[in-house]
Amino acid sequence: MGNLARTFFSKEEKQKIMQAIAEAEKATSGEVRVHVENKCDEEALECASHAFATLKMHQTKQRNGVLFYLAVQSKKFAILGDVGINQKVPENFWDDIKVEMHSAFLKGDFAGGLTQGILRAGEQLKVHFPYQTDDKNELSDEISFG
Repeated sequence: MGNLARTFFSKEEKQKIMQAIAEAEKATSGEVRVHVENKCDEEALECASHAFATLKMHQTKQRNGVLFYLAVQSKKFAILGDVGINQKVPENFWDDIKVEMHSAFLKGDFAGGLTQGILRAGEQLKVHFPYQTDDKNELSDEISFG
């Protein structure tokens, strides 16, 4: 079966997703990453947590990283925000985004659902972590694959 994760999105879809990350990060000091792998044998949040640590996302200055995690063969996904952002967003914020993303996923629009979720996260990041003049992109906008 090979690495389905790596070929799950077309080149154009990957471009669209990375543009959404750049757009979401434009007005905020927050950081957004997307990690795609084949399988997750645990709860999606557990797998997302491992990826979060591997990607060293907890090392942002304001602890305001957000990870969008997808396990394509296991048909699981999660959104994981670091402690800095989780203390600020409304209680059901990530769940609400997941519901929106899931309805796009059910229609087979994975890139669209992901892009929509990233932009929604960016809106909250912008509110709670406004762009700083000395802000630098602390984490890569590239999609990572497990």
